[in-house]
Amino acid sequence: MVESVRQLRRRIRSVENTAKITQAMSMIAASKMRRAQEAALLSRPYSVGLSALLANLAAQPHDEDDLPPMLRTREVKKTEIILITPDRGMTGGLNSNILRTAAEFVAPLGGEFSVLAVGKKGRDFMVRAGANVRAVFTDIDDRPSITEITPVAQLAMNAYTNGETDSVHVVYADYVNTTVQRPVVQQLLPVIPAQLRPQDAVGYIYEPNPLEVLGQLIPRFIEIQIFHALLENIASEQSARMVAMRAATDNANEMISDLTLVMNKARQESITAELLDIVGGAAAVEA
Repeated sequence: MVESVRQLRRRIRSVENTAKITQAMSMIAASKMRRAQEAALLSRPYSVGLSALLANLAAQPHDEDDLPPMLRTREVKKTEIILITPDRGMTGGLNSNILRTAAEFVAPLGGEFSVLAVGKKGRDFMVRAGANVRAVFTDIDDRPSITEITPVAQLAMNAYTNGETDSVHVVYADYVNTTVQRPVVQQLLPVIPAQLRPQDAVGYIYEPNPLEVLGQLIPRFIEIQIFHALLENIASEQSARMVAMRAATDNANEMISDLTLVMNKARQESITAELLDIVGGAAAVEA
């Protein structure tokens, strides 16, 4: 019985140490989440505005020969996805939700797809699945600059321009709030034209010319969309980790309470057994 109490004390100390670690991780994630949330929310208006502008331009009357290659649509035979995931775990169900969404998207493609993996979790998943992972980008800072995703955007644009792929999609977790992160699949190329009313289809005169204007605008659009997706994913990651570590801390504290109760009962039983032994010994001496 004494050994049992000793084991319970060891277990309690072990769980207490775990609770301290998870609480510290929750606090760190909370501080990072505030910065990431602010960055994601501030980037949304620019991302949405640029996307609407390009969709509007794509829907205007135009000569097909005047369009840059990245605005020309063709039959989709090969698809490329930019899969953005965290590098680490301990984020609850976030990683599995993103990967499930990506798997469901590529399942009907029959293997005719390639992957640009941003994050170790997505890389590991796609490598295990035997997918064509063309490039991997990991260890991106929690406060990234747009230059960190420029190579990703360049690879995707080159693949579309050269005919290596017929569409480009980005898969990431959209930050909704602290407890909700929604995995999404967003098409980047070709740009989906907006649904214009007849009076809005006016046609634009480009200066100096459409190829030069759109040629400068489209690469910025791709970079901004990927960068915004990365910011949303980072905010989602830190939020999910904060919630998961807070829940782990609560579970550890609850386990400590349960183990303490069991230990106290074991100690009482041990003391009672010792008292009974003493009383029995005294009675035997008197007899």
